[in-house]
Amino acid sequence: MGVAIRTAGEDDRELVVRLLDGAFQDDPVSGWVFPDPDHRRATHPRLMAAFLDIVLAEGRVDLTEDGTACALWLSVPADTHAENAENDGEEKEEGVEGETGQGDDAARMREAVDPDNERVELIAQLTAGIHPSGRAHEYLWMIGVAPDSQGRGLGTALVQHVLDRCDREGLAAYLEASSARSRTLYERLGFDLLDSPLELPDGPRMWPMWREPQP
Repeated sequence: MGVAIRTAGEDDRELVVRLLDGAFQDDPVSGWVFPDPDHRRATHPRLMAAFLDIVLAEGRVDLTEDGTACALWLSVPADTHAENAENDGEEKEEGVEGETGQGDDAARMREAVDPDNERVELIAQLTAGIHPSGRAHEYLWMIGVAPDSQGRGLGTALVQHVLDRCDREGLAAYLEASSARSRTLYERLGFDLLDSPLELPDGPRMWPMWREPQP
């Protein structure tokens, strides 16, 4: 039997925040951002809510009909400046402007989530810094499965749901795996390591992964 999937909306916000919080409480990257377990339990939901609000406004949230798994996607357009800049000076100027904008967004997220925690800002800056540019692609920002529903193939079904469309439309896909276990799952779905792993300062690795459309 297939997995029923629908698009989540604002009415699903609390459900999806609880789902993401439960799925990522023990994730290595979440543990690095919030090293103290008590502080993580109290503050981690705010970070998940901040991520979700961005995707609800700019992307799409896929949710299994039973509410036990979700995937957050952003459609990233082609970077026309990277492809068509007439000279190096123009391209460099555009890049600096973009980095400044990303830094402002990361600072605002830190202020909203956990003002005294520089790692909230740093994780946003570091992942933005390794994100590939140039080609349009679908970006899997996060995927969460309720702990008691893991092992049922829900995460695979959610990702494959979008990858099938990517293959039909000739679109690439990108993600950052936050654990060795998830990296193995994504490799089975056709993703390859894009570059060297991102080494978080005094923390775990993240693996940037890219998938070309497949026939």
